[in-house]
This record gives sequence, C-alpha cells and structure tokens, in this order.
Amino acid sequence: MSRTVEAEITTLCYVEKDDQYLMMHRIKKAHDINEGKWIGIGGHFLQNESPEDCLLREAREETGLTLTSWRLRGVITFLYADDAAEYMFLYTAHGFTGTLQPCDEGVLEWVPKSEIGSLNLWDGDRIFLRLLLENAPCFSLKLKYDSDDRLLLAELDGRPLSI
Repeated sequence: MSRTVEAEITTLCYVEKDDQYLMMHRIKKAHDINEGKWIGIGGHFLQNESPEDCLLREAREETGLTLTSWRLRGVITFLYADDAAEYMFLYTAHGFTGTLQPCDEGVLEWVPKSEIGSLNLWDGDRIFLRLLLENAPCFSLKLKYDSDDRLLLAELDGRPLSI
C-alpha cells in the first residue's frame, strides 16, 4: 500500500544584476520562519501552476519585476523538525523589465555577490549559494534542520556533505 506524502512546493530565485543578487531581508512578516534572514524571492505554488508559473508570479508580486530570462539551478529538499517536507525549485534570473517596488514581506536590496556570505543566512542557503556562485550544474540538495534551526544533514546529489 502506498502512502501519500504531504509536502510544500515552492520556488526561490536570485535575480542577478551587475554581479549582485536581489536579496530580501525578512523583517516585515509576522510569524515568519525566515524572520531576520536574507533570502531570495519566491513562494508557494498555487493550484495548477508549473514551477515557472510560480516563479514569474512570485517575482511580479514581491518585486514588481517581470522576469525575461531565468534558469533552473537545482531542487532543494528541506526537512524541518517534524514539519512536512518542502521541495523548492531554485532559479537564477538574469533578465527582467520593470521597476523594483517595495515588498510587504521584507526589504529588497541589491547585494554584491562577494558580500552575501556576511549576511544572516540559513546554513543550508550558504551551501546552495556557493553552488550558484561556482556555476555548478543543476543539482539536488537535501537539507535537514532541527527545531532550533540547526542544520543536521546536507546531501548533494544523494551524497553526504560535511557541515
């Protein structure tokens, strides 16, 4: 007998411009698991959306930008304490139109890629941001956290990473 697995499905995107990533400092949303962290833009799928549909909608909603060029970089499996798994499609985008608008979830800021490591990031985000900066081929990354936000496990393409 097979069992249905409950999971969240999301996208995350790092928009690139002039050797910078567009980052969101999550300081506006109440009861936010990402409170105080710096992350890319993105969010949860709506019914019948493809990953690209979600990516484009979330970019417009959170930034006012219309993405014109993007690339799937990886799929991240997040396991957090006893919560349902989250499967995240990770993108970078290097083309867009429009004007950056304020976001109700956090403060948007262009951050030089060389300064990303000094930000308050999830430990797992540091791993996939490094892979993005190294221009790694499309990857699968599994990250497991405990309820105290400690990274317990990281596996890249099914192989353990030292953390």
